[in-house]
Amino acid sequence: MAGIAALTLAGCQDKSGGGSEAGGASRDQIRAVGSSTVYPFTTAVAEQFARKNAGFKAPIVESTGTGAGMKLFCAGVGAQFPDIENASRRIKKSEVEDCAKNGVKQIIEVQIGIDGIALAESKAGPAMALTQEDIYKALAAEPYGKPQTAKTWKDVNPSLPATAIRVLGPPPTSGTRDAFAELILDKGCNADPAMAALKKTDADKHKAICTKVREDGAYVESGENDNLIVQKLEANPDSVGIFGYSFLEENADKLRGIAIKGVVPTYETIASYQYPGARPLYIYVKGAHLTAIPGLKQFVAEYASAWGPDGYLKRRGLIAAPADVRAKNAEIATKLTPFDPAQAE
Repeated sequence: MAGIAALTLAGCQDKSGGGSEAGGASRDQIRAVGSSTVYPFTTAVAEQFARKNAGFKAPIVESTGTGAGMKLFCAGVGAQFPDIENASRRIKKSEVEDCAKNGVKQIIEVQIGIDGIALAESKAGPAMALTQEDIYKALAAEPYGKPQTAKTWKDVNPSLPATAIRVLGPPPTSGTRDAFAELILDKGCNADPAMAALKKTDADKHKAICTKVREDGAYVESGENDNLIVQKLEANPDSVGIFGYSFLEENADKLRGIAIKGVVPTYETIASYQYPGARPLYIYVKGAHLTAIPGLKQFVAEYASAWGPDGYLKRRGLIAAPADVRAKNAEIATKLTPFDPAQAE
């Protein structure tokens, strides 16, 4: 049966211009790409899937970042294209359009849980507490449309320490970067009434002013390796890191979360969306591959069995979504209901 499934996928046509490769290739194991935040959770599911299903090969899971993963996922249907996209934000309208253009027309969206964009520092650091406005003023390329002049946190807010601004965070290809821009930078920017008004009159200019990050060395792009950020925070106690909450929880003996608007990132504050950086996490599954890739349906079902408050993904740092959200997505994972493209923003 696995051989038949692989041959079925080999017959899928490549919609991106490399027809001979797609037409002649076959694959008999699941391949997932995407978010570094979701990577540990999908890896854990892959491990359990392999233990429980000896007849299937262990899935391949790659950490590419959400944006880069979406490009791979949407590039076409066939053996050389991944089956699953891990995403730390929802799929964008432009990505849905790219998918459709390349023949990827049936996509199943499953929310697997909740995560928080945690700001953290070494336990030897200055124990800061910030607001979204503080963070925006410190990291924006042109805060409120003016030149960036802040060198230290004290320049941003007199109550903060006079330590140099040095923030280690994700690159533009990361879903964490997108969510950070939406949940933190944009909110801090809109604290200025003029910026909030600009959003209504010139959305493109507003986006540039409110979400473009400075490039003078104060913000250091640290790739998709969140563990590397943890190591750098240990070595540089005055630095601040940005990553998914699970990495903070895993390193709670070395790091502490920085409160935003007086709320510290914890399981409870993120689950309740009290923490400003709380966000949903997703996997996207390629409908055309469901009957072609051996075990893909079972893999999605395994995910749904693991994301509850008592599931094994909690031990990896995943925060369970509310009961009604879990029930809705468990039904999607069972029926494999396609995503409505109109829901994308």
